[in-house]
Parts: sequence; C-alpha cells; structure tokens
Amino acid sequence: MLLRPGVQRALIAAGQVLGLAVWFSASAVVPALREAWHISAAASVWLTASVQLGFVAGAVTSTALNLADRVRAHLLMAVCAALAAACTAAFALVVDGLAGAVPLRFLTGVFLAGVYPVGMKVTASWTPPARRGLAFGVMIGALTLGSALPHLIRGMGALPWRGVMGAAAGCAALGALLAATLVREGPQFAHGAPARHHPGYALTMFRERGPRLANLGYFGHMWELYALWTWLPSFLIAGAAARTGRDDADVSLLAFLAIGIAGVAGCVAGGWAADRFGRSPAAVAALAVSGACCLLSPLFFAAPPGAVAVLGVVWGAAVIADSGVFSTALSEVADKRYVGTALTAQTAIGFALTVVTIQLVPVLAEAAGWRWAFWLLVPGPLVGALAMRAFGRRPVRA
Repeated sequence: MLLRPGVQRALIAAGQVLGLAVWFSASAVVPALREAWHISAAASVWLTASVQLGFVAGAVTSTALNLADRVRAHLLMAVCAALAAACTAAFALVVDGLAGAVPLRFLTGVFLAGVYPVGMKVTASWTPPARRGLAFGVMIGALTLGSALPHLIRGMGALPWRGVMGAAAGCAALGALLAATLVREGPQFAHGAPARHHPGYALTMFRERGPRLANLGYFGHMWELYALWTWLPSFLIAGAAARTGRDDADVSLLAFLAIGIAGVAGCVAGGWAADRFGRSPAAVAALAVSGACCLLSPLFFAAPPGAVAVLGVVWGAAVIADSGVFSTALSEVADKRYVGTALTAQTAIGFALTVVTIQLVPVLAEAAGWRWAFWLLVPGPLVGALAMRAFGRRPVRA
C-alpha cells in the first residue's frame, strides 16, 4: 500500500511541506528581530540571504559528489531535514544577535539542499513522463506551502519570534521522521548499480541544447521568485503606510494567502497545463503573467486592500506556477543516470541568483521607494520566457 505511486507522491509532498517550513522562518519574524536586536533593514537581509548562500553551497557539494544519485534518497532527505530542524531550534533557543543567527541560517540552507532537490528526484522516480508535470506541480506546491508556513504561524496568534522559529523547527523534524520511515525511491530511474561518480556532469549538461534552455528558463524564473517572496511583506507594509499614514500594518495573513494558498494553486495549475499543453507553452504563459505583475506593481502600491489582494493572488500563483515545469523539463532531457545531479545543479545556480535580487531590491527601494522596487525583477521573466519559447522549438531526439 505505502509503495503505490500516488501514496508515495503524497508522502513526499507532506515531507516537503514540513521539512521546508524552516526556510523562511527567520524572514517571517524580521520585524520582531529588528526591534529586539536593534539591526537595520540592510543587516536583516542576511537572515534570508545566508540561507540562500548555504543552499547554494550545499547544492554545489551535493552536485560535485553526485549525492542525490549515489545515496539512498529517503535517508538523505531525512538526515538533512533533521539537521535543518536542529539549526532552527538552536536559533530559537540560544541566539541573541546576527553573529549567531547568520551561521545557523547558512547551515540551514546547506542542509535544505538535501531536502528539496532530492524530493524532486524521488517524485520523478514515481511518475512516468506523461504525468510528471502535474506531479512536480504538486511537489513544488508543497515547497511553496512549506515556505509560507511561518507567515501562517505568526499570523494566527501572538507567538513571540522564538515560538515561531521553534514551531518551524518542529515541523521540519516531523518531515525528517516521515522521510526516514515512509518515503522510498520509485522505479522510473532504476538502472542497476548506483551511478558512478561524475563530478563534471553539471557542466556537461550545458553542452546540450535541451538542458541548457530548460536551465536558462529556470534562472529567469528564480531571478524573480525569491526576491518577491522575501520582500512582498515589506512592499505591502509600505503600501499600507502610504495609503493610511500608519506603518504598523500586519500583512502576515495576506502574505500567506499570496505566497502559500495562491502559490499552491498556481503550482497545480502550472503542472496540469504542462501535461496538457506542453512544457514550453505552460512556462511561457506563467512567465508572461508574472512579468506583467512586476510591471504593474507600482499601480497597486497604495491601492485599496481588495485590489492589492487581487495582485497578490495573481502574482503569487503565476510566479511559482512554472517552477515545476522547469524541473519536469530537465528531468526529461537530462541523462537518466544523473537526474538528481542535474536537478541539484539547476537549483544551485538558480538559488545563487536569488542572493543577488534579494540584496538589490531593498537597495532600489531605498533609492526610489518601494513603489518601484519590483521593477528590478522584470528581466527575469523576460529572459525565461524567451528561453522556454526556444525550448519548445528545439528538435526532439528520437
């Protein structure tokens, strides 16, 4: 019963929701941390950027060692989720400033590199290509919901910041337990002995047109995604202040609606569209909508709450709808022996790009105001859409 594809995909998704709850746990409590630790907005950026850098470091290490293809996937996921939970619990229990917070957040990112990409590979291992778009959409939806969980935890009550971090750590620990006891790898990539060590495959795949275009599309998508997720609450707070004259708006539930609920719906819709209409059309449509939201964001900055909520829902759905499409496309055109390595390399480079935009958005906001800050993200969807349009026109090998 537990080894049926549908059951395993559900278990993997549940594990991702729980395991990835630690990702934005610090970002969700930045206002409280700034007040408690007396740090600037520029300094608080490192609470998120350090996780991204840690993820890149972990993903590069995993790619070089081919860990996702040489180690039993469920054990790798479980150990890494448990270690990420331990880092977050330590943050909640003993940290009193950035000097202790940044290293722990960096290590959290390192260990999350063994949760998210490995979960994508295991999902693909239980899903034939014809249905892989929707399966990846559900899995990325789990990532989205897990990333947004701290906003929900904070918005549902008056928990202190240590309580929010502790709750996120508990979720990740449950995810580790689920992966260790119930998740297993499926038959799609079974090919006898484990893959041999091939540290150069991450570079080799860029010589082939299909993997290269799928990756370029993903990189454009990532230029936008995490900067939006990180700074949407600040954009909403600044917009509410411009409208009402007060700067104490609580936007946690709206952020959870846009990032979490709308994001999950977008992932599922994007995955379904990728299977129904093709990888390229689904990705190009999502990138076009999210790019349009970037361009239109200044018009909604100080708009009435209903209009802002509409923008948040549409943008939150579109910005993540194509994420699973890129992973699906790469899993289909990469060397089957190294799908885990290819997906990990893809995420490593993509998350390195997120560090750039996470850092630059508040710089533009300080210079020109939050109304215009998200215009910095427009090139990402544009480049991604051009790459995925070309991906759809590439010759298909027999």
